[in-house]
This record gives sequence, structure tokens and C-alpha cells, in this order.
Amino acid sequence: MKTSLASRTARVAALFLSLLVAGSVAAAGEQSSPEKDIVDTAVAAGSFKTLVAAVQAAGLVDALKGEGPLTVFAPTDEAFAKFPPGTVASLLRPENKDTLIGILIYHVAPGRLPAAELTKLDRIETLNGQRPAVQIEGESVMIDGATVIAADIKASNGVIHVIDKVILPNRNDIVATVVRAGSFETLAAALRAAGLVSTLQEQGPFTVFAPNDEAFAKLPEGTVENLLKPENKDKLTAILTRHVVSGLMYSADVRPGQVETLQSSSIRVSKGGGDLLVDDVRVIATDIAATNGVIHVVDSVILPPE
Repeated sequence: MKTSLASRTARVAALFLSLLVAGSVAAAGEQSSPEKDIVDTAVAAGSFKTLVAAVQAAGLVDALKGEGPLTVFAPTDEAFAKFPPGTVASLLRPENKDTLIGILIYHVAPGRLPAAELTKLDRIETLNGQRPAVQIEGESVMIDGATVIAADIKASNGVIHVIDKVILPNRNDIVATVVRAGSFETLAAALRAAGLVSTLQEQGPFTVFAPNDEAFAKLPEGTVENLLKPENKDKLTAILTRHVVSGLMYSADVRPGQVETLQSSSIRVSKGGGDLLVDDVRVIATDIAATNGVIHVVDSVILPPE
């Protein structure tokens, strides 16, 4: 059961306080100074050599020395060492610069997010565009599964929280994400039949309300097979594009009302009984990030009005 915001905040605030008075955190705090920017603070700490090398290889030094403010979730050298042998060396090669940049900016949020603010969030907006989740597991604060082991290390242009693992963004587009999930085989087949694969591989961003295989199975017997026939391509396209909205809309961004779809018609987004609804269809999973958008899973197919 989801805890209340007040109790969640109190628990995490207490945890961050305990982290901050721990010896390892105190040492990091002594090495940091409000006069040093984020990069110089990381260099002075001595435990972020791999991160600093990665920032240099990615050409991000100037960005992280800029005015900001920025919040950085900084993996330690031990965090990078958890990668399979050769992974870091490969990422530091010039030909992998774009991949490295994508990973590093997934660790950076715009604005200054001290621990007190961080505890109020379910997800963090990063410079990558994707949003890692904030979780509380027992006595640990997690950012996409990485544990925060030191918090609120101040820099002149932001704040650093130290994490024990490198967090990785999804490197697949919407179509590849759907295919890899394994529970959207009907949707994938429908996208191919409608000729929409290339559309959803474009830069976007798109927000997709994706019916899973169980959702398509709710349609009357023979409906899916009929829709997949070439002569029904236009009808299939109309149905599928009704599930796609131009722009990035995470669940936290949703406001009740009408939303324009790629089908050039509107769908109604609302909230009821704690659920997010799209034309009275229930959203059962939210905020599945892709390189060109975000996916929300729905439990029924959203059909156009007759």
C-alpha cells in the first residue's frame, strides 16, 4: 500500500540525516566546498575518477561547470566497477560518445534538488528526457534501483547525491520497447500491418497508450484477424493512431481533459478511484520510457466512436 507523502517524507528525511552524519559522508562533505563547482567537487572528493573521466570523454565538463543549478546523482568508482570488464573502456571510446552522453545526462536533473525536495518526488526529470523512479525500500532511498549512500553534497552550481550503481536509460525506441516487452505481440503485429512502425521510430516524442495482448483478446472473436487484413488497413490505422499523442506526457503531467491524438480526434483523460482513465479505459502501468517517448499500458483497446 502506498504510504502518505507526510510519512514518506519523514522517513526519508530521517534516513538522509543518518547518511549525512555517517563517517563516509562526512569525509565527502569535508572535500566539498560551496566555492567549488560540481566537477571540481567531484575531482576533490577522489572517489569519482571514472565519472570525471567519463564527463571529460563526453565533452560535458563545461556543461557541469556552468551556472546551473543542477542536481547530479554521482556513481562512485566502485559503482562503475560493477559493470562487466571492458564496459567502461568501451564507453570512453570516441565512437561511443553519444551513448556515453545519454547515460551521463540521465544522472543529471535541472535545478537544485536537496534531499528535502527529492523525498517529495516519485520520478526525477533528467536532462536525458527520461525519468528515473524514486523509491523507498526499507531503510534505503533508491534512484532507479541505485542506493543513495551520501546526500546533499553542496557545490557552487548545484548539489550532488552519491549513488552506488550507474543507472541506465532505455536505449530503445517505442517500437523496440514494445517488442522486447513480450506482452504486446498483437500490438506489434498491428503496427506492422498498419504501416506505423516507421512513424513510431521517428524522433517524436510520442505518448502511447499501449493495449497489451489481454486487451486485444477482449475484442469480439475474429475482430483482430479481420483488422489485420490489408483491405482494413485504414480502419486499423484509425484505431492505432487513437492510442498515440504527440508530445511527452508522463503520468505526473496528466491533467483531466481532452487530448488530441494522431488520429486527429480527441480522447478524454480522467482520474477515478485512484486510476488513470483514457476514454474510460484503465491505465494499468505508467511511465515506461523510450528514447522517443513514453508508454502507458491500457487494459482495453481504445476504440473510435461509431
